[in-house]
Amino acid sequence: MKAYYYDESDPSSQQAPHLTDTVVTEEDLSAIGVFYRQLLGPHAITELNNIAREREYKNRDQIEVSPNSMKDAYESKLKIFFEEHLHEDEEIRFVEDGTGYFDVREDNKDGKWIRIKVEKGDLLVLPAGIYHRFTTDEGDYIKAMRLFKEEPKWVALNKSQETDANKYRREYLQSVKQQVAA
Repeated sequence: MKAYYYDESDPSSQQAPHLTDTVVTEEDLSAIGVFYRQLLGPHAITELNNIAREREYKNRDQIEVSPNSMKDAYESKLKIFFEEHLHEDEEIRFVEDGTGYFDVREDNKDGKWIRIKVEKGDLLVLPAGIYHRFTTDEGDYIKAMRLFKEEPKWVALNKSQETDANKYRREYLQSVKQQVAA
C-alpha cells in the first residue's frame, strides 16, 4: 500500500498515479477511520478470517475488474466506481491480484483526496459514511474479495446534499472530529 495526496492539477486519466510528494501514513489513514493491513504468505487467509470474525463479516464474494471480465461494460463500470460516493456500511476489500486505487476524502482537514494504491495482499476497510471512489490503475486489472456483514450488496450513494445529511455520513464526521480532538 502506498498512500499520498492526489494531484488534482494533473489532467490525465483517472487511472494515472496522480502522484504527489506528500505521503500519507497508516496512522494518518487510521485518523480518518481507514483500516489497512497487509496479509501475505501462508497465513494470509487465516488472518483475513480472524479479522472478518472480529468485525462480524459473515459473507464474501469476489470481483474482477478488467476489460476481460467485464467486456463492453468495463469503461462504464469504471466511471460508476469513480463517482464520489459513500456506503451505509463499511467497505472491505482484500486484493487477491492486480492493482488499483481507492481515493478517500480527507474530511478532518482540507477535504483533499488521498490516493491509496492497493496491490496483492492489501486489506482495506473504509468506514461507513466516508466519501470515496475507486479505479483500476493503468494495468486495467484487479481481483478482490469483498466481505459483508450480511448478504452481499453494494449500494453506492453518490455525493449530494442528501448524502451530506445522511445519518451514516453525520456519524462518520462526528467520529473523525472526536479522533482529531483526542
